[in-house]
Amino acid sequence: MGTRMMPVGAYDVEAVRRDFPILRQQVYGKPLAYLDNAATTQKPQGVIDAVSEYYARSNANIHRGVHFLSEQATAAYEAVRDKARAFVGAADRSEIIFLRGTTEAVNLVAQAYGRSNLGPGDEVLITTMEHHSNIVPWQILCEQTGAALRVAPINDDGEVILEEYERLLRERTRIVGITHISNSLGTINPVREMIAMARRHGATVLVDGAQATAHTRVDVGALDCDFYTVSGHKMLAPTGVGFLYGRRQILDAMPPYQGGGDMIASVSFEKTTYNRLPQKFEAGTPHIAGVLGLGAAIDYLQEVGLERVAAHEEDLLDYATQKIAAIPGVRLVGTAQRKAAIVGFTLEQVHPHDVGTILDREGVAVRAGHHCAQPVMERFGVAATVRASFALYNTREEVDALERAILKVREFFA
Repeated sequence: MGTRMMPVGAYDVEAVRRDFPILRQQVYGKPLAYLDNAATTQKPQGVIDAVSEYYARSNANIHRGVHFLSEQATAAYEAVRDKARAFVGAADRSEIIFLRGTTEAVNLVAQAYGRSNLGPGDEVLITTMEHHSNIVPWQILCEQTGAALRVAPINDDGEVILEEYERLLRERTRIVGITHISNSLGTINPVREMIAMARRHGATVLVDGAQATAHTRVDVGALDCDFYTVSGHKMLAPTGVGFLYGRRQILDAMPPYQGGGDMIASVSFEKTTYNRLPQKFEAGTPHIAGVLGLGAAIDYLQEVGLERVAAHEEDLLDYATQKIAAIPGVRLVGTAQRKAAIVGFTLEQVHPHDVGTILDREGVAVRAGHHCAQPVMERFGVAATVRASFALYNTREEVDALERAILKVREFFA
């Protein structure tokens, strides 16, 4: 965890910032204002130390060796599974499957669950606001099985039209895949209500939680979802690591997604028997250092307090929305009543890539593009947007820097 000095009571963003070494640098002679957190978050020193410590002191493969380093690494790795279970409120540690992140998790469910349970005439229901990672795996599944993909529309504010979503739920709806928080719009979906609707039609529900776990408390038991996906790098952990929560009885019935080491109980040329959960879905040597970094990230978020983080980010969202909306020529894209700290916008007669390039020269890092959500862009009639996304270490001063940089863009193109 490093040497955090978080005071009790008030949220001290400067104390938080001191834990993130990358934030101390300048870009083009300007203080770095990193506002691309929906793409990936920066890493606190405690996470960096956890990865370094593993390679320096206990680097060994897990689950297989009887020597000291292997036993030490195995114990540390499995301890993170317990942290992940508690972090999302899963009932059993075997319901936590370590993977590369949300993309692999959705693909696992589509292939291991979907191919075994869908056929011609069945349907998969998603929403217009989904990330490509929660679209393309279902399209592939539908092509493989003869099932049909249905899409629930969104309104002009970027909210799912619940009446249309419910109308699309029917007896042949086998899988529902919905995002918890939209990466392009910031919309916080009423996932508990949407899951309950799907349950009434007997559908299995996957929630894409990539944008949620660094910003809000998640309880998969209270949500009553069947699957929930988590990307570590969007919640202060290393890249290439995350996990899938799956309801145990469903995971038990699913065939393996990949074959190889650690997912087997025994192998012969005549027959292979598979390992028990969770190893059945963790073929090969995993990203051990990444998992240990994920554990440190969970510790960090728990120590700072997700409720306090959410309040801080809500203040930033309100402040940034007011500032940006007041700039002449700005169009906000994504104005839902319930939003996470993401502000997407376009600037009249200026391509978003040009906006992003000029902002970068002012030290402000944002994302410009379609954000792996091209159907969202099409829905709003734009090719791309500029997206500023905030995290626990961002400040109002950085919002002011963003505002000044946008005004420079206007002045340049005037």
